[in-house]
Amino acid sequence: MSAKTEYALVALLELASIHASGQLLQVGHIAQRQGIPERYLEQVLAALRRAGLLHSSRGPRGGYRLNRPPADIHLDEVVNCLEGQPARQRSGQRLSPEFGVLAGLDSRLLQARQRILSQTSLDQLLEERQALCQPQPMFFI
Repeated sequence: MSAKTEYALVALLELASIHASGQLLQVGHIAQRQGIPERYLEQVLAALRRAGLLHSSRGPRGGYRLNRPPADIHLDEVVNCLEGQPARQRSGQRLSPEFGVLAGLDSRLLQARQRILSQTSLDQLLEERQALCQPQPMFFI
């Protein structure tokens, strides 16, 4: 994933964690907590807003919130919004069976990636994050 997509997903996880409360989060708060350049994050969140994934409010008490519950936002929407559909870049004549085999492999990889992204919601990532934040038991011998 691109840095842009990673930043977007981190910000979306922040927003998903407060979704039930109906609160708004400001870009500066997310940027500071996650160590993301604020100006860049503003651009990323604006793109997600234009795609209908986020709602924004202006003003001193403004900020962003998810437009839908985290369980209803799948990663393929985010990736396609920010990166577009993957383009196949081939140059020159590649007609040999060896290149045909590699083209088939590339196609299967893209399909697997798309399937994983479309089956993974923000809610699932939030659950994984929460599991990582749980204190791990320590055993002493």
